[in-house]
Amino acid sequence: MKFRPLLDRVVIKRTEEENRTAGGIIIPDTAKEKPSQGIVVAVGTGARDEKGNIIPMMLKEGDKVLFGKWSGTEIKVAGEDLLILKETDVLGVLE
Repeated sequence: MKFRPLLDRVVIKRTEEENRTAGGIIIPDTAKEKPSQGIVVAVGTGARDEKGNIIPMMLKEGDKVLFGKWSGTEIKVAGEDLLILKETDVLGVLE
């Protein structure tokens, strides 16, 4: 099953964070927070302005992005955990 977001929404797959601190302490799974970065796997066509014109998306598939911890809606597609959020909820692109 494929999922295509509408308008100015993006689908993001969270990336796993390091399970060790800089000092070498291993963090157990129960103490980990959900990662706040991921990779864009799908983008919508773009938002519409007052005149009905489409505003193109700034993000593209494959971009590595940062987003807020409580942003978006979590979904499961084909057994894979994904996150849907608006392009404006993305804080920035990691390069």
